[in-house]
Amino acid sequence: MTYTAEAFQNEYLALGATEVNAIVTVTSSGSATGVRTGGATEVIIVDASGSMQAEGRIAAARQAAKAAVACIDDGVHFALIAGVGTAQQLYPAPGELAVATAQTRAEATWAIDRLHASGGTAMGAWLLLAAQLFAQRPGDIAHAIMLTDGDNGERQGYLESVLDSIAGRFTVDSRGVGTNWKVSELRKIADAMLGTVDIVASPADLTAAFEQMMTAAMGKTTADVQLKVWTPVNATVRFVKQVEPQVADLTGKRVADGARAGRYPLGAWGAESRDYHVCIDVPPGASGDEMLAARVSIVEGDTVHAQSLVRAVWTDDAALSTRINRQVAHYTGQAELAEAIQAGIEARKAGDDHTATMKFGRAAKLAHESGNKATSELLATVVDIEDAATGTVRLRRKVAAADEMALDTRSTKTVRVGRGQ
Repeated sequence: MTYTAEAFQNEYLALGATEVNAIVTVTSSGSATGVRTGGATEVIIVDASGSMQAEGRIAAARQAAKAAVACIDDGVHFALIAGVGTAQQLYPAPGELAVATAQTRAEATWAIDRLHASGGTAMGAWLLLAAQLFAQRPGDIAHAIMLTDGDNGERQGYLESVLDSIAGRFTVDSRGVGTNWKVSELRKIADAMLGTVDIVASPADLTAAFEQMMTAAMGKTTADVQLKVWTPVNATVRFVKQVEPQVADLTGKRVADGARAGRYPLGAWGAESRDYHVCIDVPPGASGDEMLAARVSIVEGDTVHAQSLVRAVWTDDAALSTRINRQVAHYTGQAELAEAIQAGIEARKAGDDHTATMKFGRAAKLAHESGNKATSELLATVVDIEDAATGTVRLRRKVAAADEMALDTRSTKTVRVGRGQ
């Protein structure tokens, strides 16, 4: 794997300023041979609760699971879990993992035909069983797909306790089919497990969604990449956030690495590029003072793949210190866009039309300014955008639940500077 790390910032600070911001673009070429540097394990979790009988969801889920199995590369370990009021392993035998071959993929397909809808929803139990299966293959690229159509039925706090115990061990891409599930529950899982959440409004679209997730997972070639941030004495990390392809706050996932450094998990990587916003607090300096505010490294274990420096230079030249770095400004706006959308949705649900209108208006303006056309189109299903440039919107009286949930789940998806403009 070949990595590069490039920092974008305005290093010039006004006298008395103590906040340093940089966007670090990390790019990987993938492995030189295009094959994984180690093993990989996949677990497919399909909600088989009674509500999956509605609208042909269970039949569509069977077809989607079969399509996902067909995408698993030879040699990858895998398992299938039927999610009901407990976690039931559908294939292979309980507690075991299969190795993908033409034969085992065929056997898994036959096992999927036994998937029938009855019982409850217990996401914590499903994820706990997946964790036990992944534990058999330490060091593998570990990825799960989880499908549900309803609220979690476990006692309050249980899912959170499970997530606390398994966070970082594997990645989970969650999908909700229909509109009777909670975005907040699946987002909680995505945040803890470095994964994604999205709605599949129509059961007919499940197969394409599963194929896309599994194909993306098969493109990962290395398991555990981390962003290491070192700061000098008297400097501290305020936050580290992924800002592209989607917003994800990594600050709370920091693991100390010596007295002055911390590591932030980035999950599995293939040939791809992602952007991170690093914010450092430094002591104020006098005019002409310079300091290294942070050293940002891309690491795997003890191997340093790439490194970039974040600097601070104090100046009394306002023309220098007020110059806004384009990348920092863009992603600050993208993060605010996601927050505005989620706040607007909550206000609308609470019946606070005034706040909802203000938040959605701000979101429309930010989406327009940043060229985030996909988000603009999603906003237009919830509000009438009268003037995107000024953020003038009007709430729609009737909004389809699927449209509002799509806006919510996709609110954290961003565009890179210069894209979609």
